[in-house]
Amino acid sequence: MIGKSNLKIILIGNSGVGKSALMNQYVNNRFSNQYRATIGADFLTKEMRVDNRMVSVQIWDTAGTERFQSLGAALYRGSDCCLLVFDVTSPSSFQAIEAWRTEFLVQADPSDPEHFPFVVIGNKTDLADRQVPPRQGQEWCKGFNAQYFETSAKESVNVEDAFLSAVRTALKNKEMETPPDLNSVQLNAEKREGTTDGKCNC
Repeated sequence: MIGKSNLKIILIGNSGVGKSALMNQYVNNRFSNQYRATIGADFLTKEMRVDNRMVSVQIWDTAGTERFQSLGAALYRGSDCCLLVFDVTSPSSFQAIEAWRTEFLVQADPSDPEHFPFVVIGNKTDLADRQVPPRQGQEWCKGFNAQYFETSAKESVNVEDAFLSAVRTALKNKEMETPPDLNSVQLNAEKREGTTDGKCNC
């Protein structure tokens, strides 16, 4: 079995879109109808097995209000995947995800911003007064090469799938960013030093 991996996943989006509810449903299988705004940030850890690998996932839930955005750099840096969350009954929360994405890339400063993994979640599909159609979310994601999921944290619909996709995408991206093994680089360098134009130095 491959060794244990550690990941950091962060949820961002407007206040009230259900970021805390999604995190709690995924980690604790629990939902509360009582809304409590996140102050600054909060996180939960989930240990899981993904494709024959043990993974420890630290999931960060952030405040979606302007007065806490100064915490951005400290919270966003080191993230392996970002979940952009909006409420399907709130067009303004959907329109805001592009600004949240831009803010994340500025603050997190990933090594390869063009290929940094994002997962977009349209939450609260259990509500009747939907105003953002699925196609609108899908089209936005095509433009940014992001994955799209629609969820209901209340009814636990698609929550597991969305987070599992984020974990798999983060693992894949982390593998691509991992530098080559230093021992093999050193061995190759020593081999080159001992040979000149294919002739032995004896």
